[in-house]
Amino acid sequence: MQTIGTPLLWLVFAGVVVAALVIDLVLMRHGGPHKVTFKEATWWSLGWVALALAFNGWLWWYTGQQLGVAAGNRIGMEFLTGYLVEKALAIDNIFVFLMLFGYFAVPEAQRQRVLVLGILGAILLRAILIFIGAALLARFHWVLYLFGAFLLLTGVKMWRAAGDPPNLEHNPVLRWVTAHLPFLRRYYGSALWIGAGSRRKFTPLFIVLVMIAITDVIFAVDSIPAIFAITADPFIVLTSNVFAVLGLRAMFFLLQGMADRFHLLPYGLALVLAFIGAKMLLLDVVKLPTLLSLGVVALIIGVTIALSLLRPAQAKT
Repeated sequence: MQTIGTPLLWLVFAGVVVAALVIDLVLMRHGGPHKVTFKEATWWSLGWVALALAFNGWLWWYTGQQLGVAAGNRIGMEFLTGYLVEKALAIDNIFVFLMLFGYFAVPEAQRQRVLVLGILGAILLRAILIFIGAALLARFHWVLYLFGAFLLLTGVKMWRAAGDPPNLEHNPVLRWVTAHLPFLRRYYGSALWIGAGSRRKFTPLFIVLVMIAITDVIFAVDSIPAIFAITADPFIVLTSNVFAVLGLRAMFFLLQGMADRFHLLPYGLALVLAFIGAKMLLLDVVKLPTLLSLGVVALIIGVTIALSLLRPAQAKT
């Protein structure tokens, strides 16, 4: 398993992430449970993007100094492309989170806590999946073709399902959880459960947290193979992934009032997955430059967002 990840690089990355999370949690706790305003979400979103770009710039410069300008340019572009792909695919998570919060009528003041816990779990889960994926690719090159076929089929499936909101009433995981856990029908502040031992009963907040974790498992299975089409280096894959996930909470509050305006975005995300899947399948035939891949992904997302704004969704009767 080849990687540029030296002990210094891993240490810098871990230090940046831990410091950012501590600042985020301290500021969130200082404000107490509250409804996040659009202005607050905008500043947090810009802050997370700026942090990712700053790390990207530093990585670009450092690897250029250590490994040469050409290697630095390649690594910097791979990180940026991976970050953009993961950031775009993370938007699909937000649509599902909005549906979950609406279905369970999660109070606005408690949404931050659930998202923070979900994001922390997502970082741990993705780290495990990334290292497993990198180990498989290092030993079995044909896994790339498996990933490519899976992404291509997922893109086709996502395109067909676009515009049809999932029906939580028939979700098998949700039905199993609510049927097998002692489940309360009301919220108790920020508590995930009340009581202890055999008397413990779980609040809707706990059920939402479980569903968010399962949702991220599903989306991670889609998005992590996508970034392996860009680079097989576990350091670049993990760092770009984590920086994309870190801004998920702020992005949620930024987009929660505008989700309906981006009604065509799921089609764009489906095209992104299909493009990356095809790229992986043709890897040994046609090798697309990373800059070209970045341009294609940015173009697809940009066009679908623009078309969504130019052609608003018609109200269903």
